[in-house]
Amino acid sequence: MMRKRFYTLCTCTLLAVAAWGQPDRWQQRVKYTMDIAMNVTTNRFTGKQRLEYTNNSPDTLKKVFYHLYWNAFQPNSMMDNRSRALGQKKINNRPDWDGRVRDRILHLKEDEIGYQKILSLKMNGVAQKFKMQETILEVPLSQPILPKAKVVFDMDFEAQVPLQIRRSGRDNPQTGVRYSMSQWYPKMCEYDYEGWHPTPYVAREFYGVWGDYEVNITIDRNYMIGGTGYLQNANQVGFGYEAPGVKVAKPAGATLTWRFVAPNVHDFMWAADPDYAHLTRTIAGGPVVHVIYNNDAEHLRRVFAAMTDDNKKKYGTAENYIKDFQEQWKRVADMAVIVLPYIEKKFGAYPYKQYTFIHGGDGGMEYPMSTLLVGPSVSTAIHEWMHSWYQMMLGTNESQYAWMDEGFTSYASTLVTNYYQTVSGTIAEQSAVGTGPRKKVLVDSLATSRSYVGAANPHEDAYDSYFGLVASRLEEPLTTHADHFETNLAYSIASYSKGEVFMEQLGYIVGAPVRDKILLNYYNQWRYKHPNVNDFIRVAEKTSDIKLDWYREYFVNTTKTIDYGIDSLWEEAGKTKIRLRRLGNMPMPMDVLITFKDGSKLMAYVPMYLMFGEKPVEDAAIPRNVYEPWKWTHPQYTFEIDRRLIDLKIIEIDPSMRLADIDRKNNKLDIPW
Repeated sequence: MMRKRFYTLCTCTLLAVAAWGQPDRWQQRVKYTMDIAMNVTTNRFTGKQRLEYTNNSPDTLKKVFYHLYWNAFQPNSMMDNRSRALGQKKINNRPDWDGRVRDRILHLKEDEIGYQKILSLKMNGVAQKFKMQETILEVPLSQPILPKAKVVFDMDFEAQVPLQIRRSGRDNPQTGVRYSMSQWYPKMCEYDYEGWHPTPYVAREFYGVWGDYEVNITIDRNYMIGGTGYLQNANQVGFGYEAPGVKVAKPAGATLTWRFVAPNVHDFMWAADPDYAHLTRTIAGGPVVHVIYNNDAEHLRRVFAAMTDDNKKKYGTAENYIKDFQEQWKRVADMAVIVLPYIEKKFGAYPYKQYTFIHGGDGGMEYPMSTLLVGPSVSTAIHEWMHSWYQMMLGTNESQYAWMDEGFTSYASTLVTNYYQTVSGTIAEQSAVGTGPRKKVLVDSLATSRSYVGAANPHEDAYDSYFGLVASRLEEPLTTHADHFETNLAYSIASYSKGEVFMEQLGYIVGAPVRDKILLNYYNQWRYKHPNVNDFIRVAEKTSDIKLDWYREYFVNTTKTIDYGIDSLWEEAGKTKIRLRRLGNMPMPMDVLITFKDGSKLMAYVPMYLMFGEKPVEDAAIPRNVYEPWKWTHPQYTFEIDRRLIDLKIIEIDPSMRLADIDRKNNKLDIPW
């Protein structure tokens, strides 16, 4: 036991050193110690929270704020009203609300609502006044917290677990899981270089303070728990967590206390059910992967009975369905072993000792060291796991930069899913995240590290979704706060799809191998530091030696679109002149592939003036001519090639399909001779 404690201490220390070794931006620091007593009959729990809060900022703090997320699950809350208001908007004759929320909060009864009530709050032993404003607790301090000072808050609170509405809750009929415990405790709001972020819980996205957690959960002894952190008393708890060969010695009594620690995370999630099954996989040199799912046979038979006749025919009997359901969860566990080496090579090392895929929630939702999954979809599991890189370890403010969280994750999970399909020979299920089912294209999993010329773009679904949003005229800038989009549709496609396009198109601008280096540098430099879009752009500029502030300005800050076309061509003095036209309002560099009648090819590369640089050759097999930069003030650009017009067969702008050109019909010219 002492060796385990020493290992945990070393891990915490190393992670803390890594956090402080990154670019110079101060970070607040927290340490939570919580004791929770859950009553599975009343669906309520009491909690004692000790919070050590270190003010590493240069500012004197006269007040602090906490999140009380579950107070959103009460009739007439901000979440309730916002959902019902969006439901009044019709897009394609369908209400624009989240189908999981709809107007359900309005109809919750007293024993079905969620709440978090603060019974007492002290700072350094002195009672503090506080004001509860729905999902935000405002605490004017009796004494300010000075720069570089540490204080201790002691809190007593109680909570009621709401019926499953959004992310967290109890008794979801779809999963049969009793408790999905996310956003479940009073959580200190983030204070950063922009000040406090007391963001009310209206719909989506989170932002938290890095720190360490010690969480002790006392619950009915028949319930199994999975979640964030390392279980400290596995040999006393059992349920498949115990060391091999150990005979579990559970304490006497009706309840069991689970003791978890989690170093250097910004949240803590757990889930509990008496019918959970537990799978484990150990990755060589990596973490232990846990897969925890509801294996209640009676629930699964009810699910089978509710299926359509066509779906029932796929299985024949309920028992066959149950067996297939179990096999799908095993596939999730096996997937993790297959893809982690690829993930770490492409996106950076996974630093924690465990990761848990947990059956629960209402879709797929990521948390530190764990995720909640409504079902055993491999592609959704991959997406949520990739959030460990693009949120759990980088920790952008999701409310302000949802596209850096969801978009970067969607980009990465597309590549990882394709890799899994290629290596395993198994087609992953359609993902239910983001903008809906995403068609997966089987391509060489290493395509982004070589050349895209002539290859299918594996991110084409993201491009198609983005183009659809543009056509709908509902698009809003990526700078829009996640809760303030006028439609759920615009938020979803912007954050998931346009964010994914941003990353793939960056490869078009700087070259795919350079973009891959950017991602690794970004991860290594900004892990545990809450980066923003400017931080990412600076990493990209330093790595590529290309100016990219214009890309942020146009593609992130505006809804201006890209549209280029081949205008005309003619011959002068034995050389061919080719004129291009910019029809959209966003300038971009140009890759123009020219194919000659003899089968040879030439890549004409025209940098965009504001880049003040050029990308490296991506395909050495195709000769490249580099031309003078195209100035954004000029809608036309003409270049020449040292071949006669009669020699040309095909001219194509961006054959790699990475340019987010909203009208590709004028991008290719087949010359009819």
